[in-house]
Amino acid sequence: MNHTMEHLQGTYNMSIVALSYIIAVVSSYVALDLTGRVSASRSRNIRMIWLIGGAVFMGFGIWSMHFVGMLAYKFSTPVSYDFVWVVISIITAILSSFIALYAVGRDKLGFKRLLVGGTLMAIGIASMHYIGMTAMRVSIYYEPRLFSLSIAIAFFASVVALWLSFFFRKEHSWKGVLYKLGSGIVMGAAIAGMHYTGMAAARFRPGKSVEISSMKIDQEVLAYIIALGTLIILAFVMFGIFLDKRLTSKDDEIINYENWYKSLYDNHLDGIITVDIYSNIIDINLSVNRIMGITMNDYLNRPASVLLELFAVQYRERARELFMSSLQQGQLQTMETEIIHRDGHLIQLNSICVPVIVEGEVKGTYLIFRDISVEKRSKAKIQHMAYHDELTGLPNRRLLKVTLEEVIHHCKLGNTQFALLYLDIDRFKIINDSLGHSYGDQFLLMVSERLHSATTGMQVTIARMGGDEFTLICHADQVKDTYTRIAERLIDLIQMPYRLKDSDFYVSASIGVAIYPEHGVEAEQLIKNADTAMYEVKRNGKNGFQYYSSQLDEHVMEKVELEADLRKAIIQNELLIHYQPQINLRTMQIIGVEALLRWKHSKKGIISPEIFIPIAEETGLIDEIGAWVLREACFQMKQWQQQYYWNIPVSVNLSTQQFHQKHLVKDVENILNETRLSPKFLELEITESMMMDVARSSQILSELSGLGIRLSMDDFGTGYSSLSYLKLFPIHKIKIDRSFINDITTNDEDRAIVATIITMANNLKMSVIAEGVETKEQIQWLMENGCDDIQGYYFSKPIPASEIERLFIVPLISKDLEQSADKVG
Repeated sequence: MNHTMEHLQGTYNMSIVALSYIIAVVSSYVALDLTGRVSASRSRNIRMIWLIGGAVFMGFGIWSMHFVGMLAYKFSTPVSYDFVWVVISIITAILSSFIALYAVGRDKLGFKRLLVGGTLMAIGIASMHYIGMTAMRVSIYYEPRLFSLSIAIAFFASVVALWLSFFFRKEHSWKGVLYKLGSGIVMGAAIAGMHYTGMAAARFRPGKSVEISSMKIDQEVLAYIIALGTLIILAFVMFGIFLDKRLTSKDDEIINYENWYKSLYDNHLDGIITVDIYSNIIDINLSVNRIMGITMNDYLNRPASVLLELFAVQYRERARELFMSSLQQGQLQTMETEIIHRDGHLIQLNSICVPVIVEGEVKGTYLIFRDISVEKRSKAKIQHMAYHDELTGLPNRRLLKVTLEEVIHHCKLGNTQFALLYLDIDRFKIINDSLGHSYGDQFLLMVSERLHSATTGMQVTIARMGGDEFTLICHADQVKDTYTRIAERLIDLIQMPYRLKDSDFYVSASIGVAIYPEHGVEAEQLIKNADTAMYEVKRNGKNGFQYYSSQLDEHVMEKVELEADLRKAIIQNELLIHYQPQINLRTMQIIGVEALLRWKHSKKGIISPEIFIPIAEETGLIDEIGAWVLREACFQMKQWQQQYYWNIPVSVNLSTQQFHQKHLVKDVENILNETRLSPKFLELEITESMMMDVARSSQILSELSGLGIRLSMDDFGTGYSSLSYLKLFPIHKIKIDRSFINDITTNDEDRAIVATIITMANNLKMSVIAEGVETKEQIQWLMENGCDDIQGYYFSKPIPASEIERLFIVPLISKDLEQSADKVG
């Protein structure tokens, strides 16, 4: 062989080169789109059809690019092609395309799969190219470096093509089209680069000419025919892809809607049962099992009538009627019902029959069940709370009015009567303020139990109006004596001791009674009149009952007027302080004075504290009035000290409300600073009722005592825990209540009590003073039994400050001056 044979020379037709690149780009774009069709196919058969068909069209497109690229090279002498090798190169291109589509059509494309798939595809493309080159009837050998480069380009292009195809396979938006087009341009350039690098590596020598067919066709014309045919085929493929996308999009939309519906159906919190037009159950969601305790296997494909066995008997017929109305007439039906859960307990349901209507015809119905048991219980609880007292569970004011109106209507029809008792607990505020609200609530529960106990076996409705106020409706046509016996029984039970905080507490009840129709024919009128009667009991000393009478309205109006006037009393300077001296019988000297509040009404004259103090306590004015009394008393004592050098303590009573104020100690300290009175000249009088909460009272008394203030226990002996109080609290003086002094000369029990108190006080190193002393005999007995300090009308009634000066201070100063003069003389 002559190795010096001359190489064949040739030139490229650039228009055909450009055409080959266009084919490469279009083929790449189609390849990217085809991967989406393969991966989107749900059916295995359809997937295989797309895989094989796509591989054929894609392979033919790639082969066309290479063959047109070869035809673009025009040799100096004519070159023919071997048809067999041409066919083999086409098959190779199809196989490489099949590998590519198979790789990217999988759910996952890992790095290893990408490399293996890219390598196989690169081998296929390179093989297709060089087999196609072998089809040329010329002698070819290759420049090694360019040949290797073409293989590397084929590998790189294959890997990139696979990755882009996998990445963009499910992107169908316009943005996705642009991405694929850009990727196609890049992939086309890579494929063309591989081809023309391989062509550049080839060295051609003349060989035996074999025509590709019996027809002689110009090489350039053949290139255009193949390119055009390829583009047409690819266009049809793209059109097929487009149609498939549209159809698939419709299918996807339908499937998506079905999935959404199925998800809603399966996961809905309401139980849903689907029934067809033949009344057969065709589907049941999971919530039905949770709500009703049945499963799909129990009822699927069975008649819907079997569901009726789950309904409570009284609801079955109604449920059947609504179901048939929905199924036959296409009407939406709803009802509240009860079913028997498989576990045996009742469940309250809201049931809805929703007809399925398609093109105007009923095709079935949905039975929707919602468990409203909790909602029903909540509504019932809210309803109960709206009409019952939260603490005691008794009917409240709202339900009382409804019940009263019903009873009035019934009595009006039957011409009968009934009574309304309005009950208020005396001294409850003391318990609530001293022990705290938790013990106050506990006490009210005990009262509620006693009210039930007192009315056992009677037609009585008990209600709580609020606070410590209760009402009782005595039903039936009973005589007045019956209402009286009920009231007396209530009073007896209420005043029995209550065990709270390891101590016994005593209260009483004030009850007002109004009778229908004698005392009112309307609910509000009866409540008002019974309340009026109750306040009359309180005004007359509490612990009793009173029937309403029209005269009581005058007392109510008087009380309202007094309350309004009391609010103005301080501003109008109608409140006064009188002072009552306290005397030591041994020395006959004044050892102190007690400040006592008086109200000189501009029209009604002097009003007793027993009348206006309870009003002040009820309205909350007692705090302001108490602070005013304390300030005025301290000012007065400081004035006497500065003017007359009269250095004795002034006693001031504290109300229960004042004592339990959080800022009491601070207020007292501020008043002392304001008046510049030394604390040792102030004595605060407290009562046993303030001491019920030992811990709280002990802290307050300790803080007051720490200021230097003296503490006195007023009305000693009228409470129930006196001895323990004396032991626990920093008390300096005991005041024996006037109720024991009144009959001390005639009543042995009173004498024994007073003698015991005096002895006890002396042993405890406490001062003791008797109040309410009015006779010489009382003084004589007290002195004989060791009580030297007294306070009462025998020595002086409470008098204004000016009278104290005229009757006691000035004579005392004059006497001292005379004694001084005698000494000088």
